[in-house]
Amino acid sequence: MGLLDGKQGLIVGVANERSYAFHIAEALTQHGATCAYAHLPGEKNERRTGRAVEKITPNPWLCPCDASSDDDLDALFERYKKDFPRLDFLVHSIAFADRDWLQPGKFCVTPRKAYLDAIDISAYTLSAMAGRAKDQMAANGGGSIMAMSYYGSEKVVPGYNVMGVAKAALEATSRYLAWELGAFNIRVNTISGGYLRTLASSAVGGVDTMEEMARTKGPLRRGVEGSDVGKTAVYLASELGSGVTGENIYVDCGMNILGI
Repeated sequence: MGLLDGKQGLIVGVANERSYAFHIAEALTQHGATCAYAHLPGEKNERRTGRAVEKITPNPWLCPCDASSDDDLDALFERYKKDFPRLDFLVHSIAFADRDWLQPGKFCVTPRKAYLDAIDISAYTLSAMAGRAKDQMAANGGGSIMAMSYYGSEKVVPGYNVMGVAKAALEATSRYLAWELGAFNIRVNTISGGYLRTLASSAVGGVDTMEEMARTKGPLRRGVEGSDVGKTAVYLASELGSGVTGENIYVDCGMNILGI
């Protein structure tokens, strides 16, 4: 018997087997949940996501979605509702910033469009998805919404730049959503995962020493693993996390407590 038997939900952001969204999907499925997946538009993206999640979910439900498009978001949630009677959890694991500006020394010259695009895709979309998920979640007694953040939202990580600003906006967005949706028994939290080598993290300049820092100076003397975040997602999606909302939960092997 799993903690999530009978639960169904949507995961947005599985790019490949290294992404946090993949590890979250794997852990949720292991505990009995049924996962559906949204991916970036295009055949290449569909194949890449499909290859990854087929190892978790045979014949996976896949839907393309450009999160910057309201029409795409409408189509995603309408199609999901048509195919699934429940929406118990929603995982937001997407972010975007033009990698040309993710380098030390380039924050103050980040163009307006690059700045606003980062906020739009990385933070606004959480609110946009939550608004579309609300009614179906509430109809079944509530649910859990979670989004992926990072410590660069609070402290300066050289080179993280506008992505740090976007993650700060994401965390603030989750708190306002937690208050507004709490009346429907919908919980909203962010998970601040430690550095994991992914497609997204590889775009950030100045991160080469992070893995070594975690292994040599971090409290657990190791870097975070995808399964660490997956287990936390199970907790948040299950009744074990029934009283937790509006929180930013660090899963970084303790790196956030260090002053160096």
